[in-house]
Amino acid sequence: MSRCRIIGVAGGTASGKTTLARDIYRIGGSDKIQVIALDSYYRCHKHLPMEQRAAINYDHPDVFEFDLLRRHLDTLISGEAVEVPTYDFATHSRAQETMRIEPTDVVIVEGILALHYPQLRQVYSYSVFVDASDDLRFDRRLKRDVRERGRTEESVYLQWNQTVHPMHVQFCAPTLDLASERVSGEVWDDSVIENLWASIRAALG
Repeated sequence: MSRCRIIGVAGGTASGKTTLARDIYRIGGSDKIQVIALDSYYRCHKHLPMEQRAAINYDHPDVFEFDLLRRHLDTLISGEAVEVPTYDFATHSRAQETMRIEPTDVVIVEGILALHYPQLRQVYSYSVFVDASDDLRFDRRLKRDVRERGRTEESVYLQWNQTVHPMHVQFCAPTLDLASERVSGEVWDDSVIENLWASIRAALG
């Protein structure tokens, strides 16, 4: 692979897509692979009061600055590095620091709606949808949000029912049919990742 190729990895919240992208990065090697999280491109809401920021539906396609991501992907494909935003989930705004991404052989874009935007799908050379049951994804998200983000169980239930699950059904789940390959996010080992990485390399030529 002589030029930067872009791979999309999508899936519902807590499906395992971030872990899968990191495992591909680990097995493929940092000299060949970089990972960009779609979450880095949440629009900055620092101009809004905190109450309004917290009330935003962060599972809707409008909250991502996908046009900026597309410009960054075009830049990587052209052989130049980009400065990816850093998003602060505690304040719902962008931090001052950025993360430099170099145009390696493969750049993975991972996120719940990584396959939703046609403008992004146009530049993907391969795509993967990580699938897991609703019950498992909710259980994982509940444990993660309570443990890592200081949420109450009640608030996680409320957010899941009001926005997370409805947006998954409307915008994320349909992109399964757009993926080059479906992978189960419920259980895997290194052999699954190695086979997936081999499939990606074969597809890219």
